[in-house]
Amino acid sequence: MRGHITTNRTLLALLGLVLLGGGLLVLAGGADIYPRRHLVPPAGWPLTTARDALVPPADQTRWTDMSWWWPTVIAALALLLLLALAWLLSQHRHHPRRLTVADSSEEAVKVSNHALSDALATDLTMLSGVRSSHALFYGKHTQPQARIGLTLGPGTGPEQILKGLHEAVERARRSAGWDTLPARVVLGITGHRPHRVE
Repeated sequence: MRGHITTNRTLLALLGLVLLGGGLLVLAGGADIYPRRHLVPPAGWPLTTARDALVPPADQTRWTDMSWWWPTVIAALALLLLLALAWLLSQHRHHPRRLTVADSSEEAVKVSNHALSDALATDLTMLSGVRSSHALFYGKHTQPQARIGLTLGPGTGPEQILKGLHEAVERARRSAGWDTLPARVVLGITGHRPHRVE
């Protein structure tokens, strides 16, 4: 789970750096910075002075007289925007900083998400065959969901920890006073060196 988050953040950071670098090169050419500062633009870069165009005039008008050109451009840009938004929304999960664990007529008792997540992860680590675990609550602060990552030791199968996993989640639900606690679990297996057989 953390691997996916790291990969997504790395890809977003690289994409941002590429876009930032390209934008700065275009800005430098449009603002006529290269001749003023005696800088050498990248080899083959088309925009080196304020009079240059990033896209040559012939390329700008090549397809504009075709009836399919503008609908295709608009559809492609709309699709790109929708894909970017879908990716963004898939990365974002609301993680409330504090969770409501008990309600009374006078006040709501709130506990740190971090503290509850650590308590659940510690409980899960006590299961036989589990090498490490992490947990995080997300969604509504009154009825959250749990995202759990478990790393199993060699020789441990999911069926061996299923009952203990269910009991740990149920304990967390009861202790917090929630009606339900949906949980999404990602399982991994710890790496180990192969054994030599003689």
